[in-house]
Amino acid sequence: MPNPESRSYRIAVLASGRGSNLQALLDAIADGSLPARIVGVFSDKPAAVALQRARDVGIPARALSPKAFASRVDFDAALFAAVDEVRPDLIVCAGYMRLIDGAVVDARRGRVINIHPSLLPAFKGLHTHQQALDAAATEHGASIHFVTPDLDGGPVIAQARVPVHPGDDADALAARVLEREHPLLVETLRWFAAGRIRLAEDGVHVDGRASVPLQLAANLRFA
Repeated sequence: MPNPESRSYRIAVLASGRGSNLQALLDAIADGSLPARIVGVFSDKPAAVALQRARDVGIPARALSPKAFASRVDFDAALFAAVDEVRPDLIVCAGYMRLIDGAVVDARRGRVINIHPSLLPAFKGLHTHQQALDAAATEHGASIHFVTPDLDGGPVIAQARVPVHPGDDADALAARVLEREHPLLVETLRWFAAGRIRLAEDGVHVDGRASVPLQLAANLRFA
């Protein structure tokens, strides 16, 4: 774990779409509330808005097309070779919509995290808000977890919860969750930058001790 006092914590971001979580990180870095640098943004979609958000502030941004590679394994090897070139301390999947090859993940154990729009282990995969409604859930939210070869199955680091209201549709619920996703991600990365979170053999450790998922408090700080 890098010493946060010695240099800026280096973050690489993977995104497939508009990059709203990326923008939350950029804003927090700009206002001084997140002591880190985004050293590269990477995508599987050349038209992803996230790439332009990065370029607009001078951050290297690169897309690789999966269609240019013979297999998913080849694509992931090339993409993560590019990621490795910017020497990140942490790789953040923020709206990155592809499964990652297990060998690639294992080679970077404890250095890749993902933000997922549900309270894991509930509602893995896609269409999580509709899944929550279909299950008549009364509570929903977002989770940040370490990426493992198991889809959305890695150890959960932190969560933010929102109520499911009567009459909600998937869009309304998604908007409520997104409001909590952004501060959840920023606050979690503050803890990473401070060297307080790591993945151990027995799961997530916070401040050197095994931890249950941290819960985002109302004041946007973890309790």
